[in-house]
Amino acid sequence: MEEQIAELTAKIAELEASSGWATTIAVESFYWWCTGLMVIIHAGFLAYEMGASRKKNVLASGIKNILAFAFIIPTFFFIGWWIYLAFPGGLVPDFEAGAGGVPWSAAMGPNLADNATGIFWAAFALFAATTASIFSGAVIERIRLSAFLILAITLGSVVWILAASWAWHGDGWLLTQFGWHDFGAAGCVHMVAGFFALGVLINLGPRIGKYNADGSANDLSPHNLPLAVLGLMLIIVGFFGFLGGCIIYNGTDQWTTIFGNPATLSAIAFNTLMCFAGGIIAAWVLTRDPFWMMSGALAGIFGAAPGLDLYYPPLAFLLGIGGATAAVFGARFIEKVLRVDDAVGAVAVHGIAGLFGVVAFGLFASGYPNIGDAPDTSLIGQLVGAAAMFAVGFLPGYLLSLLLKVLGVLRIPESAEVIGMDIAKVPVSAYPEGTEAAMPA
Repeated sequence: MEEQIAELTAKIAELEASSGWATTIAVESFYWWCTGLMVIIHAGFLAYEMGASRKKNVLASGIKNILAFAFIIPTFFFIGWWIYLAFPGGLVPDFEAGAGGVPWSAAMGPNLADNATGIFWAAFALFAATTASIFSGAVIERIRLSAFLILAITLGSVVWILAASWAWHGDGWLLTQFGWHDFGAAGCVHMVAGFFALGVLINLGPRIGKYNADGSANDLSPHNLPLAVLGLMLIIVGFFGFLGGCIIYNGTDQWTTIFGNPATLSAIAFNTLMCFAGGIIAAWVLTRDPFWMMSGALAGIFGAAPGLDLYYPPLAFLLGIGGATAAVFGARFIEKVLRVDDAVGAVAVHGIAGLFGVVAFGLFASGYPNIGDAPDTSLIGQLVGAAAMFAVGFLPGYLLSLLLKVLGVLRIPESAEVIGMDIAKVPVSAYPEGTEAAMPA
């Protein structure tokens, strides 16, 4: 009998060990495919940025976007992950906490005992590249490639990940001191990237021909609106991978947010589709413009993103309407009042809609309990976080682009802008022989 019990115990232990490894592999696979879906975001940004450009700048815009992706990955490996681990307390690094993120750490390579670091690093690297792509569309058709890459690397591998360390880390000071909650990164991804772009645009200036002498704005239309709209839809497809990467498996039968609050993919599925639909409807009513309908879908998601893990779906639908409305009117204000030439509305769609979402959470979910010693969520906490996200985005964008402007390396020469960046900089043609005459300039 004792031998049978011992044998049975051994089999149970073996099954438990096997189950543990199966769970580990399943979780690793989940984040692997989330990261794969997130690459579709960049296919979408590539398509919509090239479609939104005029014919004479199509390839230059595409090259800029592709290179931003390529440069972000290695720079995020060498410095980005360390920043995330080392700065949750503020501007003073915690070198002990950051030790696992230095490039020579055992975790930053093929460690068979580590099934987590690489996939989480990859997801965050794709988040970083997303911020660069958000910024990229705003500055098309007049920024120097070298200046753009300096700015994109700064945003993706330094600025956004510093914001993420404050706002999207279990020990981040915004959570531990103010009860900050932002499940879908409306603050540290979208607000930061949108307002970084605003800081750059102020120094970069408008495209030639955008404004008349009386200050009125001209419409510099996309050369291929269907491609731009398709690209925006691809971004939304990839966003489901983005949101999957925002949820954490903690070793039990419960998924959580990055802040430790319980969450389910079911709740996120309800709310994402509802705010997506609300954003499209609102933008259609306000503009009847296909480009803004799909941009409104994105803004609708950002308007509800902080609470996708806990909102009641009809509220998410209404917040989707609110986010898109804020983006449409924000874009008009930026173009006509501030006279800032944002070629794709990135500041409004990401910055203003993201701000709307962060503040809306404080209005509709104040008092939601946090785990541990973190205070409950509050409107004050959300406003403090929003101010921090604005500052950490806008100030580096403005100051670094101002330095590049003073050095004379921010903007391409006027002659190159007039003839088009493709002719001036790209050794191949965007379209086959015979199609150019039918395409608008």
